[in-house]
Amino acid sequence: MADQSLTIRQPDDWHVHLRDGAMLEAVAKSTARQFARAIVMPNLNPPITTVQAAQAYRERIRQAAGGGFTPLLTAYLTDSIDPAELERGFREGVFSACKLYPANATTNSAAGVTSLEAITAVIETLERIGMPLLIHGEVTDAEIDIFDREAVFIERQLAPLLERHPGLKVVLEHITTADSVDFVAAGPANLAATITPHHLHINRNAMFRGGLRPDFYCLPVAKRELHRIALRSAATSGNPKFFLGTDSAPHPRNAKESACGCAGIFCAPFAIESYATVFEQEGALDKLEGFASEFGPRFYGLPQNQGTIRLSREPQLIPERLHLSGVELVPFHAGENLPWRLQP
Repeated sequence: MADQSLTIRQPDDWHVHLRDGAMLEAVAKSTARQFARAIVMPNLNPPITTVQAAQAYRERIRQAAGGGFTPLLTAYLTDSIDPAELERGFREGVFSACKLYPANATTNSAAGVTSLEAITAVIETLERIGMPLLIHGEVTDAEIDIFDREAVFIERQLAPLLERHPGLKVVLEHITTADSVDFVAAGPANLAATITPHHLHINRNAMFRGGLRPDFYCLPVAKRELHRIALRSAATSGNPKFFLGTDSAPHPRNAKESACGCAGIFCAPFAIESYATVFEQEGALDKLEGFASEFGPRFYGLPQNQGTIRLSREPQLIPERLHLSGVELVPFHAGENLPWRLQP
């Protein structure tokens, strides 16, 4: 008989969008209920580009999430950002990393980097001080098929970047392809990747099953089944280069189901149960703790959490809708049964 509970060291989320204002109030506790720490994305409007802005945002997150949760702030890179500001924020413990969005690659990325050459001084600073560079790894060229943009980014931009800066600490965020799995696995120790729960569960068919399904639309988009299989293999392999990053990216229901069809999946509410489901399906529940709780802190040079969480084998029906602080949201797995439940 299978074990009826699973206790692991408390995990962290190494990639999450908590937004701001009413949305922050609505979603912060979903992350804090299971994760001790989270790397918080800086693509607000306006984006987080200064130490002062990061300090203020950190306080807003703490107020929304409640006690016991530590937000780790990131700086949004622009073509004109001051490397000295980044270094000061890193040394003072305000910035944990920098985030590189290619301009116009995803939500609130219009102010992002237009070319890697434009931020050479920033890259040199990050390499010198050991500050991690977190990359949304897609090209934005109109002639490149959206399903190929991650693979092309690796070939044209990431591989040359690492050759020029071999000491640069890089996390390729929310990988979606076998190309990324192979590149990261074969790369140096200073290259790692995060993997989301949704890219482990769905392939690109999910967006079109029974009609257009905007709640499965995210960037980077889900890819073919062969890529999902490669991601599941990487996540459950025990390779410390791959660790948990939900990329939970909430939008109100009316913004998802609109002409905009905003990119992002709200996977935070049941994230650890979602990951546990995958690891059990792959016969690798013994590898979940490393992926969720150990490999991320090790890469970032942070201590592992001392507390634990307990999951029980107790099926739960995920609600079709969540109403949180007056905001209506559709959670990942809406209407589905998950076999695990996080105990309070």
